Amino acid sequence: MSMGTDTAGRTDPATEAFVTYRNLLFTVAYEMLGSAADAEDVLQETWLRWVGVDLTTVRDQRAYLVRITTRQSLSRLRALGRRKESYVGPWLPEPLLTTPDVAEDVELADSVSMAMLLVLETLAPTERAVFVLREVFDLAYDEIAEAVDKSPAAVRQIAHRARAHVAARRPRGAVSPAETRGALRAFQRAVETGDLQSLLDVLAPDVVLLGDGGGVVQATPVPIVGAGKVARLLAIGLPRLAGRISVEPAQINGCPALILRLDGEIDGVVAARIDDDLITGLYVVRNPEKLSRVEHATAVSR
Repeated sequence: MSMGTDTAGRTDPATEAFVTYRNLLFTVAYEMLGSAADAEDVLQETWLRWVGVDLTTVRDQRAYLVRITTRQSLSRLRALGRRKESYVGPWLPEPLLTTPDVAEDVELADSVSMAMLLVLETLAPTERAVFVLREVFDLAYDEIAEAVDKSPAAVRQIAHRARAHVAARRPRGAVSPAETRGALRAFQRAVETGDLQSLLDVLAPDVVLLGDGGGVVQATPVPIVGAGKVARLLAIGLPRLAGRISVEPAQINGCPALILRLDGEIDGVVAARIDDDLITGLYVVRNPEKLSRVEHATAVSR
């Protein structure tokens, strides 16, 4: 992505505005797509359109850039939906190593969490765009209407419907980072010592484990449902990796998570969904194509 400067070395206004809002635009695209690689492609497309805009006609640069990004994300989201239909095994969002300031913004951390991104996957594309722009980025209804090519009245109805849909599916009750860390410590202990009892103590009876290997590496081909089945899977699999696997806590998507290393190399990420103090979702991303954002932090903002 080539950014412009004038002969005196000053950054041109189009570049300056794009750089100013880049992290926000990335976050909009990522929350709509669940894929950092696709979000970066959307930013490239946004930039190419932005440099062709006559800035003297732009009243609000932030809103204009968000509008371009939203339209490009919607187009990409529909194509991504077709790719997911042929994806091997469960599809999980691409995990991002994030900085501590993301966790401090509770609403932002919640919106980029693996659990919330999976809830957003259950929305139709336009509903997802409206929900993200309204609930996370607090855009006015008329601005959202321009971004999704609907009337403000229609956007209000879509927003109401999307809020109700998300509220019925999002984690129940506020979960502190300390609670999540405590639950994940039990998982870490199970991996490191083989002690499954402490993990069983924090698994909900109907816990669901999703493993994303993308057909590239081994992962559970279907969701594993139930505390007993999850424990049995770990009881069979973990002894085979004894001495080769290590676990380290990390901030992934604004929330506590674990990075798994096999023979010293990053092998996967484990994130959890907590409802009423118990783990109801375990998300294990092993697809190597989705692990490039785990070693270095990605900036997200709103």
